[in-house]
Amino acid sequence: MKIDGSLMFDPVQVGPLAQALEAAGFDGAYTFDGQSDAFIGAAVAATATTRLEIMTSIAVAFARNPMSLAYLANDLQNLSQGRFILGLGTQVQAHIERRYSMPWGQPVARMRETVAAIRSIWSSWQSGERLAFEGAFYRHTLMSPTFSPPPSAHPLPPIYLAAVGPKMTAMAAEVADGVFIHPFNSAQSFAELTLPSLEAGLTAAGRPRSALTLSAQVITATGLSEQHFEQAVNSARTQIAFYGSTPAYLPVLKAHGWEALQPRWHAWIRAGDWGALGASVDDEMLHTFAVVGTPEAVGRQIAQRYAGKVDRISPVVYQPDAPLLAALRKAISAALAEG
Repeated sequence: MKIDGSLMFDPVQVGPLAQALEAAGFDGAYTFDGQSDAFIGAAVAATATTRLEIMTSIAVAFARNPMSLAYLANDLQNLSQGRFILGLGTQVQAHIERRYSMPWGQPVARMRETVAAIRSIWSSWQSGERLAFEGAFYRHTLMSPTFSPPPSAHPLPPIYLAAVGPKMTAMAAEVADGVFIHPFNSAQSFAELTLPSLEAGLTAAGRPRSALTLSAQVITATGLSEQHFEQAVNSARTQIAFYGSTPAYLPVLKAHGWEALQPRWHAWIRAGDWGALGASVDDEMLHTFAVVGTPEAVGRQIAQRYAGKVDRISPVVYQPDAPLLAALRKAISAALAEG
């Protein structure tokens, strides 16, 4: 199992942290759209390292268009010398429409077409054939030599998709090179909701399980001091409730009989009551959705929950620093080696 580490939002800090992750033996490092653009961080990390796989986990697909995504991924694949993974997610309707001011609708079909359009653009660049992609959401039919990058010496970047609901998960298993298991997951929801949807998608596409890389993201509350540990626990509680407030993630709550919390959390977020949000997540819920404890304890929990089930693991640490991530990587590797 490959182990990936998270990078900071601040692009100024990404380079040194990426180098530290590489030195600590991480297989990959991921940036994500949040307080800064995921692709800027990925570019910094790519130029600061030589071995580490660099991925966006995730970049918001619907905040952009297939052509811009194709250019960005092609540039990053060349910049990293073939180490880039394009990780995409939909985000939710409110953010797409109200934060990004972009259209929303039929997210599963739109994401399927996004992947197809990107690959069609890449194929045109590689082969020199006329670009002729016409879909229900996107139309790319113009590509002159002035704007066409030369064929890359590297393989096309893998495309990973983030998925939560059954339809998006099944579609991702059909068309993507990899699937990001959303951080808002539990052992139960993974077994009862995610795996059957993945299997349905693979079956529909006639693909073997080996054709799909599964990357599990897990909310991780750990620290090297008591103060940092408590901060991590509080961040994890708030993040769990934040995810759970989103209607799209309701099936995960239903798997545990906690669906009544969703409208309450949603109301608190609308009111800006972030303190109540985190305080409402009790210890049972915390330990259901997060791995919690010292790096050694967290490593054992990750190995127990995911070993043999996924191909990559991405501990989601909300306040990452090099010493903590190095200790975490060492602990996960040791736990996996123990079986």
